[in-house]
Amino acid sequence: MEKIKQKIHDTISNKEEIQQLIQFLSNIDDSKSFALGIVVGRLYNAFYYQTKRILGREPTDVEFAEFLEFVKSRKSDLENLW
Repeated sequence: MEKIKQKIHDTISNKEEIQQLIQFLSNIDDSKSFALGIVVGRLYNAFYYQTKRILGREPTDVEFAEFLEFVKSRKSDLENLW
């Protein structure tokens, strides 16, 4: 979870990069949803990578459920970045 929290901090610190991605890739009106998708994708990637790196295995269903709950608990914070 610490690595995921760090990834959130990194994302907040580098939100200009995500804004550039949105500008280049999004032609939809709801860029906030697109941005949230990018952020959640980064978090999922970090979760999956850190599980493989630290534990040497793929995440269990229980760990994934915990990850989902964590993301859900931070959703409003992540949506308010934009």
